[in-house]
Amino acid sequence: MKKVNTITLKTAKKWASNWRELESTFNKYNECRAFNIPKIDLQEVLAEDGVASIRAYLGVKETLNPKTKETTYEEKLMIVGVDKNNKDMISTVKAVDGLGDGDEDDIYDFTDPCPNVCDPDSPLNG
Repeated sequence: MKKVNTITLKTAKKWASNWRELESTFNKYNECRAFNIPKIDLQEVLAEDGVASIRAYLGVKETLNPKTKETTYEEKLMIVGVDKNNKDMISTVKAVDGLGDGDEDDIYDFTDPCPNVCDPDSPLNG
């Protein structure tokens, strides 16, 4: 069964690298306050054999608009299962460059940052 909202290791590494490279100035210009996490994503990662906990990584997805040539940035929260030895459980087929090349690498992409998916009445969103 195809898992919902998984991304490749190659994509996750790029987003995480973007976060680390941009973080010193990124949040000065962007208003990410929280992430809305789909229930199915938590259920799927927790259902993996051997998961003792989960780990969240921050990332930034870059998108180039082909018409305007403008780049937009979207905050990402990616989670992976963690085993009893505190190791990330990322199963992937290695490509020539050593990165995953499959459609799913057990890395879940929580794509709904706040803003836009916010609770305007939440005291935490003030």
